[in-house]
Amino acid sequence: MENKPYARSYKDLIVYQKTRDIASRIFMITMEFPKEEMYSLTDQIRRSSRAIGAQIAEAWAKRRYVKHFVSKLTDAQGEQFETQHWVETSDDCEYLKEGIYEELYSGLQEIGAMLTSMILKAESFCRTDRFEVNETNKEYFY
Repeated sequence: MENKPYARSYKDLIVYQKTRDIASRIFMITMEFPKEEMYSLTDQIRRSSRAIGAQIAEAWAKRRYVKHFVSKLTDAQGEQFETQHWVETSDDCEYLKEGIYEELYSGLQEIGAMLTSMILKAESFCRTDRFEVNETNKEYFY
């Protein structure tokens, strides 16, 4: 029998790790945005990209109650869509180098699909008989 990894913390969740990666990538990319965007576009895209992971962490803390868990994941999904919007806006303003829009948008879509799957399979993430979740990348997808 295959030994599957367990998530003992939100930090172990694949979707959380992907969210951290994309937030870090967005931070590095936005360092090159014009200074006049510092308190508008730069601030907004950084905030929303970081908030995805924060909402996942909160969902983990509330997973004892499926409805609370789903609510926080829904908030994470909202932040993910907001980040997509700011990526599109950044591209419209021609602040993104060639290929960066596709990279970020693709990563955000993958995170969105994983969040949707977690929402649909919330009960499997909210088991009350254990404090860890059996998880592989395929667990998110049908």
